[in-house]
Amino acid sequence: MKNIKILGTGCANCRATVALVETVAKGKGVEITLEKVESLPDIMSYGVLSTPGVVIDGQVVHAGGVPTRSKVEGWL
Repeated sequence: MKNIKILGTGCANCRATVALVETVAKGKGVEITLEKVESLPDIMSYGVLSTPGVVIDGQVVHAGGVPTRSKVEGWL
């Protein structure tokens, strides 16, 4: 199971990233735990300055803009 955090304040791109990650995980049959991190100090603690950011198992794998579907598939 992968522990995924989406870093963002709730903007449209952040919501789109959450939906994309959920859709790809479900489609691939990958079990994930998904957490939304909306607190600016918490987001900045990961060194992410532009959102949305994606953290998988404690490692930042993406920041700034909605990731592509193929990128998400590669993570999962």
